Amino acid sequence: MRGNIGVMVGLAVLCGGLAVFVSRSWLDMQANQRLSEMDQTSRPVAERTIVVADQPLRFGNPVRENLLREVSWPADAIPAGAFERITDLLDGEPRSVLSPIERNEPVLAAKVTGPGQRGTLSAVIDDGMRAVTVRVNDVAGVAGFILPDDRVDVLLTRRTESGDNVAEVILQGVRVLAVDQTADQRREDPTLAKAVTLEVGTRAAQKVALASTVGTLSLVLRRAGDSDGEVTRTVTLNDLVSPSVFAALNPKTPVVNADNPEPDAASAPGDRMRARIGVIRALERAEYTVPARLGD
Repeated sequence: MRGNIGVMVGLAVLCGGLAVFVSRSWLDMQANQRLSEMDQTSRPVAERTIVVADQPLRFGNPVRENLLREVSWPADAIPAGAFERITDLLDGEPRSVLSPIERNEPVLAAKVTGPGQRGTLSAVIDDGMRAVTVRVNDVAGVAGFILPDDRVDVLLTRRTESGDNVAEVILQGVRVLAVDQTADQRREDPTLAKAVTLEVGTRAAQKVALASTVGTLSLVLRRAGDSDGEVTRTVTLNDLVSPSVFAALNPKTPVVNADNPEPDAASAPGDRMRARIGVIRALERAEYTVPARLGD
């Protein structure tokens, strides 16, 4: 009996020793792994210097040494077009700002002119594009809320040869280059402009030039980031009258409008192409039968 107790005690001691040995080995392994990770994270990161703005720079501002400074930057995260030294940026020829640069923002080659070039509007026009100016007023200019780099549609309001007034979209998703003589994209205060300069292709520039001689141009501001085109049609004076109002004034005349061009099938063919309008002169109402205009 005593022998069995001794064996059990020996086995218990052996198992306890093995448990302690395995636990210490696992803890040592975890500690070594932790030290290895700390050693890797504590290694110095390779750095280089790049040029950043020391204060906000706006379109057309000259780039001077007192407006710049050099800072350390991770070597594997340097943006394309960055300058390593101020002397690389100011290499004897003056440069100007093309796009707004905030304080501590890297100065990139795409945001400044080439050596000796001025910060003019021609420097920000994309390849193959042209700049054309549209004269606007406080209404056509969307109450002054159009700013450089916005997207707009161009509308033409004119009178046709038949004497009808129509409005049509001639350009969509056009980028605004400048408002009056301001091309600063970071400008936030709305102003009532007299002219808006747009970036368009050659054919679109011809359209704007011709449209300005035959009617009135208006601008429609698009949502930020929206440059997709859409199918449009010409809007006439008939579109300004609600079909329900027309039907109430002319209960015997079928309603024909651009939004629902299908006339009443029971009407005679001649009636489906004509409409009656009422005109009041000196408190007397007279009715006239006129051709109904179908939608474009």
